[in-house]
Amino acid sequence: MSPTSDDGLKIFRDAQSGFRWAGVDRLNYKEEGSAPFKSISRQVLFSGPGLAGELRYFKIEPGGFSTLERHEHVHAVMILHGRGTCLVREMVRAVETYDLVTIAPWSWHQFRATGGEALGFLCLVNAERDRPQLPNADDLTALRAIPGVAEFLDGK
Repeated sequence: MSPTSDDGLKIFRDAQSGFRWAGVDRLNYKEEGSAPFKSISRQVLFSGPGLAGELRYFKIEPGGFSTLERHEHVHAVMILHGRGTCLVREMVRAVETYDLVTIAPWSWHQFRATGGEALGFLCLVNAERDRPQLPNADDLTALRAIPGVAEFLDGK
């Protein structure tokens, strides 16, 4: 049993194989049917009283993707393994191990695992944050008008 800090957080949690950690549950990315996504899971590594943020690990299986969304809070992302493509605002970029991605407030964003391998990344967010917004038809039309974004959204 791992000792805990004064605010109840476990002090040590051992790494396990396959980007897993002792005492950390592997969770569904989101509630099924709440938003479009495919083949993605999350683990909350750090969260709790006294922390202004939450550190999460996401794993997107080959061919999977996160939800296309935007919100008021900032994300800070570090790619831990794999290769993929991400959309942030109107920019589509290839990402790979150790790349850093900052997602500013109200920026449309989505991550996709490409190249036949899983994409794993750490994501730091505010402990208290707003709910994501999904794009409406007008938003999708505007995004698809940006060179390269339509191909990304179509998984190409």
